[in-house]
Amino acid sequence: MHFLYPAFLFALLSLAIPVIIHLFNFRRYQKVYFSNVQFLKEIQEQQASRRNLKERLILASRLLALAFLVLAFARPYIPGKNAANSGKLQAVSVFVDNSYSMQTLNKEGTLLDEAKRRAKEIASAYNINDRFQLLTQDFEGKHQRLLSRDEFNDAVDAVKISPQSRNIQQIVNRQQTLLSTQHNAILSAYLVSDFQKNMTNGKSVKADSSIHFNLVQLKASELPNVAVDSAWLLTAVHRPGESEKLVVRLHNYAGEKAEKIPLKLQINGSQKALGSFTIDARSVQNDTLSFSGLQSGWQRGEIQLQDNPVTFDNQFYFTFNVKQQMPVLLIDGGVANPFLKAVFNTDPFFSAKRVTDGNVDYAALGTFPLIVLSDVKTISTGLAQQLKTYTAMGGTLMIFPSVDADLANYKAFLQPMNAAWPEKLIAGDTKVSAINLQNPVFKNIFESYPQKPDLPVVKKYYQLNSAPNSNGESLMELPGRQYLWAGYNSGKGKVYVSAVPLDDDFSNLPRHALFVPVMFRIALLSGHDQPLFYTMGEDESIEVPPVQSNEKQLLKLVKGGQAIIPDVRQQEGSTLLYVSDQLQETGNYELKKGDSTISVLAFNDNRKESDMSYLNGTDLKQIFPTAGAVLQAGQASLKGEVSELNFGLQLWKLCIILALIFLAAEILLIRYYKSDKQRIATQV
Repeated sequence: MHFLYPAFLFALLSLAIPVIIHLFNFRRYQKVYFSNVQFLKEIQEQQASRRNLKERLILASRLLALAFLVLAFARPYIPGKNAANSGKLQAVSVFVDNSYSMQTLNKEGTLLDEAKRRAKEIASAYNINDRFQLLTQDFEGKHQRLLSRDEFNDAVDAVKISPQSRNIQQIVNRQQTLLSTQHNAILSAYLVSDFQKNMTNGKSVKADSSIHFNLVQLKASELPNVAVDSAWLLTAVHRPGESEKLVVRLHNYAGEKAEKIPLKLQINGSQKALGSFTIDARSVQNDTLSFSGLQSGWQRGEIQLQDNPVTFDNQFYFTFNVKQQMPVLLIDGGVANPFLKAVFNTDPFFSAKRVTDGNVDYAALGTFPLIVLSDVKTISTGLAQQLKTYTAMGGTLMIFPSVDADLANYKAFLQPMNAAWPEKLIAGDTKVSAINLQNPVFKNIFESYPQKPDLPVVKKYYQLNSAPNSNGESLMELPGRQYLWAGYNSGKGKVYVSAVPLDDDFSNLPRHALFVPVMFRIALLSGHDQPLFYTMGEDESIEVPPVQSNEKQLLKLVKGGQAIIPDVRQQEGSTLLYVSDQLQETGNYELKKGDSTISVLAFNDNRKESDMSYLNGTDLKQIFPTAGAVLQAGQASLKGEVSELNFGLQLWKLCIILALIFLAAEILLIRYYKSDKQRIATQV
């Protein structure tokens, strides 16, 4: 047993006072006249014996009452696990989980309400001078400081549900960041959460051994839940009035089969599709929704499903742009190629712009989803560098060499882009032996493929050579598996290289029936449009086409009456937006510069919170082996359990109770124990 304030033990010297009073009791005796002295002697002896017993019992009661009163002030305790340095200033960090799963209802209300109450109970178990940190899923800067108990309670009351979702290691690291600066204090940390299984990354939590970590798990029921995990469109370029197909990935997180889940698709506030789906337990299912009739411009999509009682993930937002026209840049050596001109003039959707290789506007390259380079003998260093940057940022580049191409120059241009380059000229009549039907350019465009197709004829061609690590995919092959036309990944973009110029002396490719559909397919698959949606808490940066801003015309994300000014950083070929933790609400946001809309961005919640399955005590002990006991929050307050854990078993209350008991015993002895009752012996 230890004492929190051992100096009070000197007060035990006061026990001498009742002893002295007992020894020097100067009570005056009253004279009693009695007729027979023989009887008086026997009565006096009997009374003295009873009086001595009574006085000794009263003395013992007084001594014990006074002793336990002194011990109560000395604060005795039996040390607990974290009580080695009791009496020092303590710095305590309390994490309150405010993720979406904490909206789940229990007998006490929502789990978040219970978590806030438990956090206050933890703080009440400490001394008034101890300092506290409140941490939530938001990781806000204002929470990186220590508060008094009253300030802590006020901050806890202000906690609200957040779309953020962190794992245990991130939370522990954040707590350690502040606590490690408190060098002269005892350090403790608490995590109050429902501890979903998604809070672990499969690795054991690493924590500072100087900090006492404790886990407080709130009990929640495993509820059935179906959510839209993701969605994507099957077409890369969207044209006005054309049919669109949206693939929706539904995830059933429950252990029971979900039947007839209604699903509704809205575009710009109008209902476009309606369906009902059945999903097996713990499974993922992809379903396709078809719609059409879209006008040009930005489309604001929303997928809604009806799934109770978990509703925070019942909406899924996405956006895409339906273009009135698709711009294409044609770069040549000074003479327009008639075949390219004819191809893009056949469809008014394509807006082709022709420039010579010496008049290219480098700053505008990013506005063209597709660039076709043809009939250029020597590619300048500046143009080569800009085209490399263009493909790295997601652009599509198509290359048809010149009839008199500088092969060394083409190698220096194409090799850094991980694409094949023309190495030498091969003469001799041959024919395309095969086309790659599995390539995205040809995939699903033939209803039936003939056994003996009419394929292009080649008179002469440049033999394509590539680095061993290049990841080329052929479009058309010559005998001997020589590529006639192939595509290569370069950064985020694509480079298509042809082994023949667009010239009748080399092949009939530019006049062949396959040429136009292949060119259109490459054009429609090109571009670097923004993603359909972003995930809050995961996507730290948002890349948009290059846009300049200044102090008078800032870029803003606007949704209704809410406006957010992101951090803007310019990089070559694009603009990066950093929204940090400013976004707290899902939905479709307009990116505005002044009064003009640059883009429309969709933000959704992290679907990790949709899985309503939880870790048990054994799991938590394995994941966080250095943590203390896992406190299961029941009906009783945590104050006593936390006090016992950190300060040991406190005995001062027991001392007060015992002191009162012995005071009561003294009063009862004085009041009801009669020592003057006479007993007279009679002789027979």
